[in-house]
Amino acid sequence: MPAYLVVAQILVVIALIATILLQLHGGGLGGIFGQPDSIYRTRRGVERTLFKLTIVLAVIFVVFAVLIVVLMS
Repeated sequence: MPAYLVVAQILVVIALIATILLQLHGGGLGGIFGQPDSIYRTRRGVERTLFKLTIVLAVIFVVFAVLIVVLMS
């Protein structure tokens, strides 16, 4: 098994965890003051970039996992 794939997968998973933790979550402080959190809103700016980056990193993680399994057999 190539060690560089395992190292690359570890780096990808660390980046994936970081992007998930950085994303905004829920309605924020607006829910405390009575603002409904069910309002549809679009992602903009950094939030949209983090969302897309999360999807890309998840796909890369799955590809690395499949490659590692295929190369193990």
